[in-house]
Amino acid sequence: MKYDVIVAGGGMAGLTAAAFLGKAGKSVLLCEKEDRLGGLVGSFPYKGFTFDAGIRAMENSGVLFPMLRALDLDVDFVKSPVSIGIRNTVARLDSPGSLRGYRDMLLSQFPDDGVAIDALMDVVKTAMEYMRVLYGIDNPLFLDLKKDRKYLTNTLLPWMFKYITTIGKIKKLNTPVEAFLGAFIKNQALVDVIAQHFFRQTPAFFALSYFSLYLDYSYPRGGTGALVSKLEAFIRQRGGEIRTGAAITSINPGANTISDASGREYGYGRLIWCADQKALYNQLHGLQALPGKTAAALRERQALLADKEGGDSVLTLYLTCDMNKAYFENIHAPHFFYTPRITGLGTLPRDRIMHGNGRFFTDKAAVFAWLREFLSLTTYEISIPVMRDEALAPEGKTGLIASTLMDYPLAAHIREMGWYDDFKALCREAMAEALTGSIYPELAGKITDGFLSTPLTILERTGNTGGAITGWAFTNSVLPAVTSIPGITRAVRTPIPGVLQAGQWTYSPSGLPISILTGKLAADRAVRELKR
Repeated sequence: MKYDVIVAGGGMAGLTAAAFLGKAGKSVLLCEKEDRLGGLVGSFPYKGFTFDAGIRAMENSGVLFPMLRALDLDVDFVKSPVSIGIRNTVARLDSPGSLRGYRDMLLSQFPDDGVAIDALMDVVKTAMEYMRVLYGIDNPLFLDLKKDRKYLTNTLLPWMFKYITTIGKIKKLNTPVEAFLGAFIKNQALVDVIAQHFFRQTPAFFALSYFSLYLDYSYPRGGTGALVSKLEAFIRQRGGEIRTGAAITSINPGANTISDASGREYGYGRLIWCADQKALYNQLHGLQALPGKTAAALRERQALLADKEGGDSVLTLYLTCDMNKAYFENIHAPHFFYTPRITGLGTLPRDRIMHGNGRFFTDKAAVFAWLREFLSLTTYEISIPVMRDEALAPEGKTGLIASTLMDYPLAAHIREMGWYDDFKALCREAMAEALTGSIYPELAGKITDGFLSTPLTILERTGNTGGAITGWAFTNSVLPAVTSIPGITRAVRTPIPGVLQAGQWTYSPSGLPISILTGKLAADRAVRELKR
């Protein structure tokens, strides 16, 4: 069977693309390798609790809500306030003015670094202002400017002038956040406690402007999976076909066909790839039938991607607790970034678990001792769904999600050594101890159940290189994605005839808004190309 467009990957980029293609009247097949849609967005039930499997909240950034309005989708969102904590102090971020509370919290923990902390606050305020300009209006991609001339003249055109002047200023903040902070903060522990919130070598602008994103967080009632369900229903209502458990194993761009793991073959007018980019190029077949220059360009792209690494992965602990949510509400907001100690991960050198040649130690005791210390020092992202929606946990009980960034290669080494079950047990114990021994003393003895998701879990669920949760690592010498904000429309193009791309591998830095935006851009381009 042949479709106007086949969309590969049922995450947010794929769902967005398929929804807008359906709205445009195109025949669409959405293929997802897993048995459920959503990718890193989704919820699941567990013994009466509802947990989020991926992101904990959603930033609008002028993209999410306009997308929903363009599709006339009704998703009930509530605000998702954020707190940041260090040891026994917590700052609630609910307005730009609450940044003062964050400053005071840092000063309480690092009293000798007041000058550096005030300098940091000045930079954060500047980054927040730049972010307000970039995402301070509804993205026009989701609007019909021919019908809304007032928006065009009163909002979009004045914004474009501010946008153009702001882009140049942002370039000055492109230094990796660790080096940027180290230039004016001499206390390495303070640098660590700030920087370990972010992916390694995140550009300073995107790291420090996170404080704007925290104020923009919302949460769908019913869990993050509520958004996925609405998009899935829309696609089906518009005649779209969705196949789960349908991993694509072969792409023949010369014949405009794909094959899935069961051997079924489908034809397409356009293919939009919304999954791991290495998989796209590794599954190409029939290149010999393409023009020589095209085949050469594809092989060049394959070679470029071969040694590129995915970004950080994540280790997540899910806990069920025999405690009322009021206990947690008295400490922090529903979304909480917490660092148990001020020592900083910079005191934990990797040469304690890794040889100079990059190979990990085979000494289990040494690796596990390092891990235990890592889990006592790292920064946790904590989410409590029931604090946003009372239906997400049994009455009087609380489900808690605690995550920290973790390298996939280390987890893979541990599995290869045969230590994986012991590793998970260690992480469950050490993560729980890090929380009960600091911010949640009354939680000790109240945990009724718990289980763990590791970087290997992320890899298995998504197929993402290195279990990455946000595309390419900033540590790559060359990022194989568009990185210029004005160039985002180019991000959906590929050198493969008839194939477009969308999602977190197409643009860096990525995230939910980028997945939605590139999904829409790819759908629009496919519609235009099919008209030719």
